[in-house]
Amino acid sequence: MERACGLPTQCRLLCFGIGCRVARFLSFWGEPLDIFEAFGYSLVDGSTNTTGLEIDKIALDALALFQAALPAELFERQRKAAGQLREKGVYTAAVVVLLIILQRLLPGKATLNGAVQQVLSGRLKGLMPKHKRLQEDTLSGNTGAYCRARCRLPKAVAEMAADQVVEYLLAEHQEALPGLGRQAFLLDGSSLDLPHTEELLKVYPPGSNRHGEAHWPVMRVVVAHDLVSGIALRPAWGPMYGEQAVSEQALAESILDRFPEGSVMVDDRNFGVFSVVWYADQKKHPFVVRLTDARARSLLGGKLPQQTDQWITWKPSRWDRRAHPTLPGDAAIRVRLIATRVVRKGKVIQLYLVTTLDLPLEQIVELYGFRWNIELDLRSLKQTVHLHSLRSTTPDMADKELVLGVTAYNFVRAAIYAAARTANMNPRQISFSRAQDVVNAFLPNLQGARSEQEYALELEKMLRRIAQCKLPRSSHRPSYPRAVWPRGSAFPRKRKVTGGTDE
Repeated sequence: MERACGLPTQCRLLCFGIGCRVARFLSFWGEPLDIFEAFGYSLVDGSTNTTGLEIDKIALDALALFQAALPAELFERQRKAAGQLREKGVYTAAVVVLLIILQRLLPGKATLNGAVQQVLSGRLKGLMPKHKRLQEDTLSGNTGAYCRARCRLPKAVAEMAADQVVEYLLAEHQEALPGLGRQAFLLDGSSLDLPHTEELLKVYPPGSNRHGEAHWPVMRVVVAHDLVSGIALRPAWGPMYGEQAVSEQALAESILDRFPEGSVMVDDRNFGVFSVVWYADQKKHPFVVRLTDARARSLLGGKLPQQTDQWITWKPSRWDRRAHPTLPGDAAIRVRLIATRVVRKGKVIQLYLVTTLDLPLEQIVELYGFRWNIELDLRSLKQTVHLHSLRSTTPDMADKELVLGVTAYNFVRAAIYAAARTANMNPRQISFSRAQDVVNAFLPNLQGARSEQEYALELEKMLRRIAQCKLPRSSHRPSYPRAVWPRGSAFPRKRKVTGGTDE
């Protein structure tokens, strides 16, 4: 059954360009800042249209998605362009990339052994190269060959694969708000822990305080997620501490280079500095960025009004020029500075925003209101895809693990978006963790389908199950009263005994 080859553009995964516009999903979105309560205004008409919506036969089958977005020919072209020899073993670049992704997708411990067992089970038969050991079923179950293949995989190949998947999933994805005609991406920064190895300590030094230096290397990461679907661009990263430490603002400039043409950047106060917005403007990316009160007061000549909407010329300060000596002498941006108040859960919040968009004030504030979704996306990346800390012991392997871990996250986001479209739902109302469980449960059924009809039935059932994974309306988790003591550790710890050995 050929489901992954020769996929035409009009049948791309999730049918991004079929029937209805991406923006119509915004009519189902929540109100993270209760903006509509504050203004009594809704930008979206509330209508939906799924006429003619058809889910492609290969949608949501992670393995078929991989083969469609990353065909073997793509890896072959990359190999030839790099002048590398022809691959002869079982663990080719395409197989290694897939297995690293599956390590994050599949339930369990996300170990090397789990990935090797996927190969031995025969579930990946359609994606494996023709090899004598596979045909004779004599491939070793040890992880050494796979581990060495992971180390050999060029980082450029992992980055190429990540970018290709994003391009495939966001094909014909056009506007974040009706009439805007542009995509929008939410930016935020975070940090990841790394194993304690000499190599990682040199590249990603640990933090320190008055008590001394910490033990664990720390990587600073900046991510950019599509406002509507939550699909993530390839992140930018660098050391958080040490002489080579890189700021979130510098990483934001590097990730802006990966934005689709003309996309809108939506940032919080940490990115509301001249260097970031100037770089975005130079790259022809409109932006909606929140300012700190201090920065807004400086731009408004010492005043801090509760309500204003005016165009000003933003020039770099002396501090900006010291921190960014490469700024041109005449660097300046014509921006619109907005001061307004919104209500969140009954609490009034004062906002100071700068933008280059010439839209009604309510639309600008509404666009910024969706910024909170990036916080939830980061939680999904860390908790559900287990990217709160990386396991690789070398800098090169840690970089590849991060890039392909985010790609695994995108596969689940793609499934959520497809299910939301079929059910006329907001994709942000679906639990990422529960949706991942559904995808994992249905993967064997989709791969084992013996006919197109059986495959279609399993796919329809999976979409329906994902659409049922709704998040609870309440944002408050139940908690134990403070009088209840926390549970103690159930596992014994090593302790020193006479003679200096561990017991």
